[in-house]
Amino acid sequence: MQNLQDLFDTLQVTKKEQKEIKKEYSDALMNANGYVEVSDELKKQREKKKQIEAMTQSRMGERYVLLENLKKKAEELDEAITDIAMSTLMEGKTVEIKDQYDNAYAPTYKITFKKVA
Repeated sequence: MQNLQDLFDTLQVTKKEQKEIKKEYSDALMNANGYVEVSDELKKQREKKKQIEAMTQSRMGERYVLLENLKKKAEELDEAITDIAMSTLMEGKTVEIKDQYDNAYAPTYKITFKKVA
């Protein structure tokens, strides 16, 4: 198995190279025929879309507010499920849940690193 630090260093180099190529790509797009015009039109259409969405949300009133509240509740429940599953795993127990159709679900794991300082 490779050393964690070596892999991290390789990742940093890869990300730096990726960033440089993305900059080149962005510059090439700016020089491409019609790109700026299409981008401007896309921005206008996105703004129009936002206006239509806002109008529709205000027309829906309480139903849309309920939708937003349900989204928040689902996020909170998802976080609680994750916390309980992690605690159960830390105790050395198996974690499995089932839906209404008796389909089994097993947890998946993902570890990410965040810059400390």
